[in-house]
Amino acid sequence: MIVFPIVRATVIARYLGIDYGTKRIGLAVGDTEGRIATPLRVIVRGGRPTDDAAQIISAGDEYAVDAYVLGIPFNMDGSEGPQAKLTRAFGALLAERCSRPVHAWDERLSSRGADENLIELDLTHKKKKARQDALAAQIILQAFLDGQP
Repeated sequence: MIVFPIVRATVIARYLGIDYGTKRIGLAVGDTEGRIATPLRVIVRGGRPTDDAAQIISAGDEYAVDAYVLGIPFNMDGSEGPQAKLTRAFGALLAERCSRPVHAWDERLSSRGADENLIELDLTHKKKKARQDALAAQIILQAFLDGQP
């Protein structure tokens, strides 16, 4: 008689990381194994948060993500400033408009980390700014992925 071991399947979700800024929104996508985040693109913010949410949902559909990870810019003391409150409000709007969970994640120092990664590249200031937000989204999403069991 052949006996096979019981293997429990684990559900792996694919995530879209979001760095929600005042001028631009950085996006990053996780791999299908839930291990590695990759910078995706930057969306230039429109005048209306609903339009921004629609573009993010479109990117989520394009990459068949299961959930979103929204970076919340807490102050260094852990309190929430005006941008954190705006970001939370945007997260609530995004959750209302999509059929997927939106996870909040502490994004303190993600932009600084992105800046440090860009220092080594020989790019103009404008080109660095264009990439910074997608790299910040990658850092946010990678931290989230690393924190999952």
